[in-house]
Amino acid sequence: MNWKVVLLCVWTVYITSLVVGLEETQGDDECADLNNTTWNGYRQQRVKLQVQYLLLTRTNMDCAQTFDQESLTRQPSSFNASRPTKVIVHGYRAMGSKPSWVKELARALLRAQDANVLVVDWVYGASFAYNLVVENYKEVALQISVLINQLQEHGCKLESFHFIGISLGAHVAGFVGTLFEGKIGRITGLDPAGPMFKGADTFDRLDPSDALFVDAIHTDSDYFGISIPVGHVDFFLNGGMDQTGCARSRFASILIYSPVYGYVICDHMRALHVYMSALNGSCPLRGIPCSNYEDFLNGQCVNCDVFKGTCPSIGLSENSGIAISPIPKEQKLFLLTTSSPPFCTHHILLELEVSPLDKSAEVEVTLRTGNLGTERRLRFQTSTTVYRTVMAHPVVLCEIHSIQLRNTGSRFYRQGDIHFKSVCLSGFPSVRREDPLCVNNVNVRRGLPWSHDFVQVCDSY
Repeated sequence: MNWKVVLLCVWTVYITSLVVGLEETQGDDECADLNNTTWNGYRQQRVKLQVQYLLLTRTNMDCAQTFDQESLTRQPSSFNASRPTKVIVHGYRAMGSKPSWVKELARALLRAQDANVLVVDWVYGASFAYNLVVENYKEVALQISVLINQLQEHGCKLESFHFIGISLGAHVAGFVGTLFEGKIGRITGLDPAGPMFKGADTFDRLDPSDALFVDAIHTDSDYFGISIPVGHVDFFLNGGMDQTGCARSRFASILIYSPVYGYVICDHMRALHVYMSALNGSCPLRGIPCSNYEDFLNGQCVNCDVFKGTCPSIGLSENSGIAISPIPKEQKLFLLTTSSPPFCTHHILLELEVSPLDKSAEVEVTLRTGNLGTERRLRFQTSTTVYRTVMAHPVVLCEIHSIQLRNTGSRFYRQGDIHFKSVCLSGFPSVRREDPLCVNNVNVRRGLPWSHDFVQVCDSY
């Protein structure tokens, strides 16, 4: 049973019962804002999409302006056709509330690049009934395309547009790209919606042909996100499904708003938060090409040779930093992240060569840097002698102080002492060449941990 969907449905019914009869209120603030809608307003006006646009630039980062065709001729206008234009498209709004993260994303984009940021507000058409919202998304794309045509008449070039679509908004952006025959500069999909789209034709969903470059971040591909690649490059964070720090309990109280809602959308919204963190540029988030997550975790994919050594990165780098031509399509990229901003971690490849075992064994490996530690438990079979696994560690290889091995299989695995011919650590992907850290001829007795201290200094570069 899909518990996330069940919880979302129950939560939606519960909250709907609280908002029926309430009327939408509008503030008198001078700055423009996205709309809210209520259940009554939705029932009365659901045939009207009421798409509006908000404009933010570096001159009005904290005070959005309503934007339309007349804004282009209004003087003075904050819109500058010579600058690139970022278009933010939100997704499904279960209860008709405006997305609270929009202005934060807009500010992050503007801090990273001097641009026009247009926010597409289609809350009226994106609320309450998901199946009806899906029926609306192409009409929203058509309305956006009218505005893009008007902007072209005022000097904007198609290649200067970069759409950032969240969830269902990614497919809205994709259909805009289809209408312009893939000549839009870039589309970034943040966990593109999966329900009703996974089996859809490429005409009906985001795909690499929708823009000159399409990148996507996947964080909830087993529930609300799509599980297939939809771009030139697709970043699958932590495998694209369960994100670190998101609750796994499926039995949160359905009567308390925040825990239920937080559980339901935590994985799904992680793509947005990681993207905003990447825009801040505090640390690189690079993906490693691999056919699947299991091979990635087993250390089968540790380089970016398919991109001539340059690993694609999340953010605003041109073509995600890819310099080769033509750009590969539907390339799966994997990376591990932490549970909080800036989400970056360092990938450490652990390679163990074990002497032949009489019986199965289990070993716990711990890497330490001061008070920081990373653990991984490995199970060894009698038929295998070489093991590779990827560990996420808070610091780079040259800052790792020690490694510890503990034979933890005494209860379920009867193997006694374990002899390791070699234990090696190496970092990847790396901007410089680093020799692996290796220890040879290690004996780990049952019940007695073995540890080794590394004496090393990071070179400056």
